[in-house]
Amino acid sequence: MYMYITLNIINNMKRTLLILVFGLCVATTAIAQSDADTNKAWKFGGIFNLAISQTGMVNWTAGGENTVSGTVLFKYSADYAKDKWIWDNDMVIGYGGLIKGNSPWEKTDDRIEITTKLGKEAKKNWYYTAFINFRTQMLDGYKLPDDSTLISTWMAPGYVTAGIGMEYKPNKFFYVNISPIASKFTIVANQDLADFGAYGVEKAEYDTNNVRTKAGLQYRYEFGGNITLQFKKEIVKNVELDTKLNFFSNYLENPQNIDVNWDLMLNMKVNKWLSASISTNLIYDHDIDVPLDRDDDGVDDGFGPRTQFKEVIGVGLNMTF
Repeated sequence: MYMYITLNIINNMKRTLLILVFGLCVATTAIAQSDADTNKAWKFGGIFNLAISQTGMVNWTAGGENTVSGTVLFKYSADYAKDKWIWDNDMVIGYGGLIKGNSPWEKTDDRIEITTKLGKEAKKNWYYTAFINFRTQMLDGYKLPDDSTLISTWMAPGYVTAGIGMEYKPNKFFYVNISPIASKFTIVANQDLADFGAYGVEKAEYDTNNVRTKAGLQYRYEFGGNITLQFKKEIVKNVELDTKLNFFSNYLENPQNIDVNWDLMLNMKVNKWLSASISTNLIYDHDIDVPLDRDDDGVDDGFGPRTQFKEVIGVGLNMTF
């Protein structure tokens, strides 16, 4: 009986969130059409950053290798505000890679993230909100130096998070969004990765002869709560800080294991075309197992959840629009 009630609740929540997604699309389309003839309610902005570095050596006795690396970052926002309605849309596309010596191309950054959020003012600085967030990567990723073992690809993983709640927005550069009703879908569209149980999906089952008797699931559903904080402001002249911190707790399984995703970018403008930037990304997801080398012998001997961290420092071409 308990299992039946639990599954019924989950199915009802899935239907509710599908209705939310559909309603959000209809509402945002209506808003866009109603103001098609005016730009006063819209604010657009973005940056494009390209950084390239190269090291070449000929008869260099001190040692080293030839290297070529590059990163591309594109961020764009389209925000609507009129009367009691707000509609914020953000897109981030980033890609980077490295060639070292005779080694194959190795990607160092690869992500697509799109967020849309609709809000209606409840009272001063407070809004009723509904949001959808989508994240994935564009190209294949490998466990180098083994360039034949695939560990990620398009929509493996892919994440879709949606929720409804309240948002506190006291000014234009800071907000806190609290969504006590939220769902997170983890998608692993590659069956080999799904069979392995990558990114927290249910892995395949095999018999004693190592013949697969049940394929791994290509998705994982979580129902829980979501909190997002964002700060974006020019903190000193020509230096902008843009940071976003997200927390998600799965009510249905180990709610104390909170997923964390923290992005930070510090963009320092040198002139109209040149800039230096520092970007970091910290992730903790208890459902994602990371290879572990417990005895420090250079050989992975287990798996377990760990904090993931990445930083990119670049100097290069910068366009703000």
